[in-house]
Amino acid sequence: MVQIKNFTLNRILGIAGALTTLVIPFILWLNNTNHKLDNEQSFCPLKATTGFPCPSCGITKSIVYFYDGNIFKSLSYHLFGPLVVGFCLFIIVLFAVELKTKKVYYRKWFFNRKLAYYLAVFLIVYHIIRLILFVQENTWDEIVQQSIWK
Repeated sequence: MVQIKNFTLNRILGIAGALTTLVIPFILWLNNTNHKLDNEQSFCPLKATTGFPCPSCGITKSIVYFYDGNIFKSLSYHLFGPLVVGFCLFIIVLFAVELKTKKVYYRKWFFNRKLAYYLAVFLIVYHIIRLILFVQENTWDEIVQQSIWK
């Protein structure tokens, strides 16, 4: 009985988290007239504090421009933005099916340590490249202007 409750609760929370991840950028997209989001300060606490982007900086803006149909701009903000949309949609469908059938699917993929390491290494390398490009494209004064220390 407890396992069934945990299973159901975990799937419902997973669906709610995926929906939240998709809905917040959608609301921002609805309010993004004249691409005003381009000039807005980042929501990231690390970037607000240091002026440097964190590994996930830009994913929300990437999803907003993905909704707008501007794939190149979406990818320029973050390579994983469109992947996050696809993954969230996949999770919503998968967890809904699991709730209906009371079976677990793709367990070996979600708990695959080797896949997690590859993904982590890819994200670290991607972030290092983004940081190098960020420093090359911005002066130290511009970096400070992107923080709270303006």
